[in-house]
Amino acid sequence: YLIEFLEVGGVLTALEILGAKATKEKDKSQALRLLIIICNYGRKYKEIICESFGVRAITECLAKSKSEDTQENAKAVLMQLAEGNPRFQNQVYKAFIALMSSTSPKAQQLSLQGLRVVQKIVDTPNPNLVQPLINLLKSLHLEVQYEAMAYIQQLMTLDVRNSVLINLVKCLEVSKDDSMKGLPEILHENDIAAMNAPLPVYVQQAAAAKIISILVKESNEVSKELLQLGVVHNLLIAAGNASHPDSQRQAGIALEYFVNTFPIVKEHVMKSLGKPFFTEFMARPDTIYSSMTSIQVDVLVSNNVDIPLALKYNSK
Repeated sequence: YLIEFLEVGGVLTALEILGAKATKEKDKSQALRLLIIICNYGRKYKEIICESFGVRAITECLAKSKSEDTQENAKAVLMQLAEGNPRFQNQVYKAFIALMSSTSPKAQQLSLQGLRVVQKIVDTPNPNLVQPLINLLKSLHLEVQYEAMAYIQQLMTLDVRNSVLINLVKCLEVSKDDSMKGLPEILHENDIAAMNAPLPVYVQQAAAAKIISILVKESNEVSKELLQLGVVHNLLIAAGNASHPDSQRQAGIALEYFVNTFPIVKEHVMKSLGKPFFTEFMARPDTIYSSMTSIQVDVLVSNNVDIPLALKYNSK
């Protein structure tokens, strides 16, 4: 039956159903389930789907679909096509990377889940994944942030680690230009609700501080690499972002670790903040933001802590 189905163009028909605008979501889901069944027959049949431009059709369906059931099924087919299919596993990997830039939060979440599995199959990471991955830290959807952070943790053992860490440190310092991006020049009624939501760059700043806290507690090597990248200076800036309390809280938690772990950090942060403010800060790094004075905020934002220079000087 399967061979007859393939001979009459069954795979191409199933793929055409996915791309047809008039097709109902339930029909797309059925077409995807059919492709899953075909995949179960082995590598030869997976290759037939891929040779019929299946990866592209399924990826576009996942990105554009308004049905979570359809999206889940599309992800399931892509996962099948990546496993035990060496000729096309890289194509599926690149498809999941492309999906990170989708405007659908569900597609973003599924792409990250897929990448965490397919990364182990392809092993060598594609450097083009770093920027779209870091951009997902701007998401207001907690499920997307969770998956992005889990994938970042996974990448710490691979050769894109330095690039990921550089970008995380950059996210901690938000310029005025960055904070104004995406804001309308003239406010309309429907813009007011958007104005009340946190700015994406602030959400990204808080998320970067949070994942840095997680990473440094898992690896002393990563901690030292971050020190060389100037993370302490930028964490102090984030701790002074009075426009976004979550940035202040997450940065405070990360700073507490660095201060308590590295004497050189404690020395330079204390010198920059002054002993009274430093003592107050370290007593409650995760809540001090709620009672910070404007002068203390200025001290944090304008800090001149330079740990990379101090480490270089100490090594002489």
